[in-house]
Amino acid sequence: MPARLSRRSVTATALGALLCGALLHGPQATPAAAAAATGPTLTVPPTGSHGFPFLAAAEDLGSYGYTESEYFLSGTATSYARSGLWTSDGRWNVRASGTAAYKSRLLVRRPTDPARFNGTVVVEWLNVSGQIDLSPDYWFERDELLRQGYAWVGVSAQAVGVNGGLGDIKGLKGWDPARYGSLVHPGDAFAYDIFSQAGQALRAPNGPDPLGGLPVRTLLADGESQSAGFMTTYVNAVQPVSRVYDGFMVHSNSAVAAPITGALADTLLMPNPSRIRTDLTVPTFVVLTETDVPGAAAARQPDTASVVHWELAGTAHGDQWAYDLGRPTVEKSAGPAAPSADCAAGSAPFNDGPGHWAMNAALRHLAGWARGGARPPSGQPLSTVLRDPATGLATGGVRLPDVTVPTRTLTGLRDTTDSGVFCGLYGARDPWNGDADAWDRHDDGDPSDPSFPPTAEPVLSRLYPTHADYVDKVRTAAQRSVDAGYLLPEDATAIVAAAQDSGIGG
Repeated sequence: MPARLSRRSVTATALGALLCGALLHGPQATPAAAAAATGPTLTVPPTGSHGFPFLAAAEDLGSYGYTESEYFLSGTATSYARSGLWTSDGRWNVRASGTAAYKSRLLVRRPTDPARFNGTVVVEWLNVSGQIDLSPDYWFERDELLRQGYAWVGVSAQAVGVNGGLGDIKGLKGWDPARYGSLVHPGDAFAYDIFSQAGQALRAPNGPDPLGGLPVRTLLADGESQSAGFMTTYVNAVQPVSRVYDGFMVHSNSAVAAPITGALADTLLMPNPSRIRTDLTVPTFVVLTETDVPGAAAARQPDTASVVHWELAGTAHGDQWAYDLGRPTVEKSAGPAAPSADCAAGSAPFNDGPGHWAMNAALRHLAGWARGGARPPSGQPLSTVLRDPATGLATGGVRLPDVTVPTRTLTGLRDTTDSGVFCGLYGARDPWNGDADAWDRHDDGDPSDPSFPPTAEPVLSRLYPTHADYVDKVRTAAQRSVDAGYLLPEDATAIVAAAQDSGIGG
């Protein structure tokens, strides 16, 4: 099978570097570091000028039996410094290096009916790559969160989200001074302990209870992209100190973890690669999309009793699903200042692959695993270089029906010529329609055939002579994915239903 190495792979690696910048106990902490996660206070914010929190959901959560609220979290946070030598095995020791007052916020979505709560809270480290708070994993996992009765909490852990950065919106404080003017963030060196204290406040609230009295059984930490870089460092260096969380979702990290100092320049001082430590008794689930693999493959490691990896074929770091679900919420708060993918006119559309299906399954696995259940199945490594020459699809990895019964090319890589910096995160899709699209030029901008010699797109009527044949193949592939543990039964039902409703075949 020929290797197709193009500038799209280089783009993916560069994007990874950019975003990297932006009840069980583990190993004993050093005594000097034992000051973590102490006594935060919870309060209710004022109404403010907008009358709603930043990143308030645009969708009607009430129709799903959910309610949304916001709380301020304040106290004294600890910063950390390295203690001893840090190597690629992730067994990193820290010492307390300073303290500072802080005041940040929690955005909470929880079941209105306590009987619907499943006992698990997903605590997401809000992503600030776009220079504002964003919740990518809420959007990727949203179906599973709402149908299974999880509570979700977004934490403004980083300074950019509170104080502002390079964007037009100068953080929460600039967006609504009447609501958020009292917030204080002393810098990202303190972000790790702020995140610890957020978890502690959910277990034992000092002030109004963000969860409305819901009994917490399992507390899961979650971070995607830039936040996953911080989550990697949290797992390796801070969880042994704080012992707050029962499991970790590390989604779309790169090979190098975020620095414990929170300073971008110190990324150069981090172990390269930065693997997940394997001596914790709480689990870590690492999920990589096709976009992430070029920049993360150096940190691959064997799965263990406490660490599992999935690499998802046909997926992208951001995709059409997350964009469509999240965009109304982002625009509700940010309006025209919302971050834009800014892809070149006439270029291929975003990847609309199976990333959200896999994240639903990963979340359910992690929740059960953290409660003492079975370890999730391992996934095969993914190659973004060795691609099927007929379909343009990557080889290996976790393969859901979108790539085992394909109808279009799905890739996590794309040409970003004349596009904005975030465009490459969304991958691409290329319908198989006889090379009729403007981007079907057999070059880097052509997802199905990015290099010479030219290869014609597959013909759907030849792959699936009848509609019934197509539906049967999808049904079989979906059941195989369910049996393997990579797809949830209810999502398999939805995938089959979509195949039945399509006009594909014949």
